[in-house]
Parts: sequence; structure tokens; C-alpha cells
Amino acid sequence: MILAHYYQEADIQEIADYVGDSLGLSQEAAKVDADIILFAGVHFMAETAKILNPNKKVILPDLKAGCSLAESCPPDLFGAFALKHADHMVVTYVNCSAEIKAMSDIVCTSSNAVKIVESIPEDVPILFAPDKNLGKYIIEKTGRKMLLWDGSCVVHEAFSLDKLIALHKKNPDAEIIAHPESETHILKTANYIGSTAGMIDYVKKSSKAKFIIATEAGILYKMQQEVPEKTLIPAPSNEDNTCACSECAYMKMNTLQKVYDCLLHESPEIIVPETIREKALLPIERMLELSK
Repeated sequence: MILAHYYQEADIQEIADYVGDSLGLSQEAAKVDADIILFAGVHFMAETAKILNPNKKVILPDLKAGCSLAESCPPDLFGAFALKHADHMVVTYVNCSAEIKAMSDIVCTSSNAVKIVESIPEDVPILFAPDKNLGKYIIEKTGRKMLLWDGSCVVHEAFSLDKLIALHKKNPDAEIIAHPESETHILKTANYIGSTAGMIDYVKKSSKAKFIIATEAGILYKMQQEVPEKTLIPAPSNEDNTCACSECAYMKMNTLQKVYDCLLHESPEIIVPETIREKALLPIERMLELSK
């Protein structure tokens, strides 16, 4: 079974058995009946699949395909931080390592973060990690006070507000849609804020014909297939790069050749120590139960 994230290159999305966002991929991984799962995404996603499937072989095309957000939350530092706030319920965004998940009470994705937080009794203090931007968005949506870990995604912090405003002036008929990992000043410009799957669904249902998309540019491939008649423009980044958009270098480390080699050799394989896997499984299962 080949699972791929929306941010993977088009060739990989084309051959995948399932393409989705973090929640959809977690749900799909939980019900896979194949002996081998090739995860075309980044390391923490493949780890999540392994946590859910201890008896299946989980392989990743490139072990170096990490995540700036996950790396912004080292287990030793976070463990000490959580210990200082032991009375807090630990809610972690799925974009973190297995070690961080093992220290969590419940996991969430951008699709269900608001629902997960709203399910927690109001008198229970919450520690949210690792994404401070998603955390701020949840606070605004729910009114809940949360203690935030200071982590972020370099891709979603790369959007240029000045360039976005200039782009919108050139396309005043376009709606801006954004991922909640983006900074607050970007989210304030958006007509819609949601997960990658949520953004695709919004564009499909909207009567508008033009959109500026503030998330990793890989989403445009699947989104354009769903709405071939609509105009999709990637939100501009601060960096003057070739695509004038925001791309995740980690996501793009996987190539079709690496997928082929990975399938051929059934490696590199993702290994999660059983002690960590068992602890990390509980908060993931709680999330999946609440997301039915």
C-alpha cells in the first residue's frame, strides 16, 4: 500500500493508493491490510503508520525527509517542559516525533484540532505543542487558554504579507485560503482557514472561480484535478525562488526513483521502539476515536 501526502510531487501522488492530509493518512494507515506500507511523506508520518501497525513493515523513500516543525520540539527539552507543567493535559499536533507523542495525552491534526480541544473539560489546563501558530488559531477559535510550545513550520512561516497583498490587488476577485500553520497576519487575510483536505473541499464547493492558496504548493496538483475550471494561485513566499511559492524541501526529498528503489529493496524501514510505540499509540487512538 502506497500512502502519499498532498505535498508530495505530482508523479508520486499519481501512483499512490491513497493521497490525503495527516488525519486522512492516519485513518487510512489504521485500516491498511497490506503487509508493507510505503509512506510517501515525511518521517513523523511514517512513524505514525508504524505506531498503528506494529506487525507491518513501514518504509520511507528517504529517511532524511524530516520536518522543521517536528525538529523544533526536541524530546529532552519538551519532556522537561511538560514535567514543569504536570497538571496540564498535553495535546500535540501530529507533526511531531514518536517520542513526543509518547508524552502526550491526545494527538490532533489541523483537521480536528478545534474539535479535540473543545472535547477537553474547561477546567483542565492545556499544554499545546509543537506549533505555536496552530495553537494561536485554536485559542482564537475556542476561547480556551493554552500554554504553547514555541515551535513552527518554516514553510508556513515563509509567506510574505506584502507580496500577498500585492498579489491580491492584481487579483481582487480571488479568495485567499490558508493553512492554520501560517502566521496570524496571514490568517487574518484569509476567507477560509483549514487543513489541506479542508481547503480542497472548500474550493470544490465555493462559487468563486479564483483562489490564492497559502500552504505548501504541492497541494495544487490534487486541487486542480478537483476543480479544473478554476484558477489556483500559490501564495508568494519571502524567498525569491523559482516557483514564487512556498515549498517544503523535506517533502520534495522523496522522488519517483526513490519510491521505486524503496519498493524494490523494502527499505529504508521505519523502526519505533516498542516502549515508545505503546505509549504513543494511546493518544493517537484517542484522536481517531474522536474523529469518527
